[in-house]
Amino acid sequence: MKKIEAIIRPHKLDEVREALLEAGFRGMTILEVKGVGRQKGHTEVYRGSEYQVDFLPKIKLELVVTDSRLDDALGIILKAAKTGQVGDGKIFVLPAEEVIRVRTEESGEDAL
Repeated sequence: MKKIEAIIRPHKLDEVREALLEAGFRGMTILEVKGVGRQKGHTEVYRGSEYQVDFLPKIKLELVVTDSRLDDALGIILKAAKTGQVGDGKIFVLPAEEVIRVRTEESGEDAL
């Protein structure tokens, strides 16, 4: 099993979520995060004062998938989240050693 952590633009969340649900990926966690990368920050004006915004709002999507569905999930996220502009985000794939469903105590792929 693998854990996917995808950092995406906030306005792409609905598109990514719907595409994953349509493909049968049901369990996911969504977090509102802030970060900085190649996109860097930008300057904003508030009440006549200019200030630098260094950390930009992003969405972190986490899901655990079976090894056999990993490529499907990655392809869906890439297709739905990509705009072609700097700041589209990153996807991290990590090993998931164990998964346990708390309610039933099922473990492994059965817990997904």
